[in-house]
Formats: sequence, C-alpha cells, structure tokens
Amino acid sequence: MKLYGIWHSLGALSCGSLATYVSLKLLDRHQAHTQHQHVEDSLGKGQWIHNWDRREHRTSNVSGQLTAENEEPVALRHIVLVRHGEYRSTPDGNRLTDLGRLQAHRTGQRLLEMGIAWDHVVASTMTRAQETAMIILKQINFDPLKMKRCELLPEGTPCPADPPQNRSACHVEQAYRRDGPRIEAAFRRYFFRASPEQKDDSYLLIIGHANVIRYLVCRALQFPPDAWTRFSLNHGSITWLTIWPTGYVTIRCLGDAGYMPVNELTHRRPTTAREGT
Repeated sequence: MKLYGIWHSLGALSCGSLATYVSLKLLDRHQAHTQHQHVEDSLGKGQWIHNWDRREHRTSNVSGQLTAENEEPVALRHIVLVRHGEYRSTPDGNRLTDLGRLQAHRTGQRLLEMGIAWDHVVASTMTRAQETAMIILKQINFDPLKMKRCELLPEGTPCPADPPQNRSACHVEQAYRRDGPRIEAAFRRYFFRASPEQKDDSYLLIIGHANVIRYLVCRALQFPPDAWTRFSLNHGSITWLTIWPTGYVTIRCLGDAGYMPVNELTHRRPTTAREGT
C-alpha cells in the first residue's frame, strides 16, 4: 500500500510537470505569435521598430548612471550596394557583356571619386557579380585577396511579391522556399548598428543582384518586404544606406546610375546580340 502511494504521488507529480511544460510551451508560442503580429502591425502603420537588429544599446546601469562599460555608440555604418553589369547567357555560364564590363568600369570610377576608404568588400559568388567586382576593385585600388565571396548573396526570390509576379504561384512558392531564408540571412549578417567599441564610421561595399538588393532595402527601411518588385535597378547602379548609432536607417541614394551616359543604361538582359558581345 505504501509503495502504491509512492507511485501514485510520483504519477501525480509527473502529470503536473507535464501540464506545466505544455502550458509554458503554449505561452511561449502565444508570446512569439504576439510579437510577430506586433511587428507586422507596426510595419503596416509605418511605426519604426527601434530594436530591429536586437542591438539596442542600454547606456545606464540599474541606478540610471552611465558606466564605462555602457558607452553610447557613436559610429555610423555605411553600406553601399552595387548591382552587377549587364550579362548574357553563354556556354560558360552567365557572363558580362562588353557593355556590362563598361558599366562596371564606370561604377568603379564613380566609387573612386567618392574618396571612400573601404573597410570591407563583399560579392556574390555568381560569375556576373564576381566579374563586376574584379573590375571595380581595380578602379578603387582594393586588394582582391581581401574581398569576401558570400554564399548568401546570389540572386533569388526573397519572398512572394505584392502585386504578384507574372509566374505561377507554385513556381514562386518553390523559389521562395529555396531562396528566402538564405537572403534573409544575408540581411541579418550585414545589417546592424555599430557596437559601442566601434569609434570610427565604417564603409561596406556589397556587389550583388537586383532582387537581393531590393529586398535588403525594403528590410532595412522597414518597408513591407513583399514590395521589392515595385522598383527596378539599372545594371551597375549604386544604392547607399546608412545605419545610425540609434538604429535608424536612412537611404542616401537608390539605384544611382547618373554617372553613365543614357545610351549605356540597361536593367534587363539583352534580347539580341550586340556587336562585339
């Protein structure tokens, strides 16, 4: 009888623990859903989410006094995004056309004229982005061995667009499931405010693709991500975003290609072969 009582007590305790565990999991799931809904509601209302990068700085201790360990951030992070030059499908893959190489050259000259000392240069691993990067690096006198090749930056479908693209819903869903998490990971890797330890402004140059750049811009400015198809970017164009110590993000230019002659501006692959291409 005593043994039965012990087992009965243990059983009740186990059931109670199980009930507690289930309750906590349901509570966590509810809180996560509530937080996600709050983010969606805030974006819809145009409200800025201050701690979007989970790096919102706390400058005071428990007593409300500033501490040496909790210095306020002071540096800006400048992120410059460049779309690759015009390209064409060849037996050796998608490679820059003669015009695409010229566009990359002009973009490199423009970046040189800005007089920026680049801290880091990152490029997509796709051939057309790599070719564009090599031309630009020569113009800005940046060591190619220091450039990083990022597997998160190749072109893809970041998320279903609104209005919908002219593709089947099934195709878009498959592409999004394949590319979306990777492109979102690229945003989280490169977009965040400077730490308090960073005292000087920094400059990051990313050479990539139109879909990825447009999605990164929407995410950084807290626009609806599915709006990424509502604007286009010319080949070789420059987009400049600045992340302030407060976490605010501003855009200095979007798809700037004004330094190119009008007859050299393109934004889609050529449908017919040009002379010398």
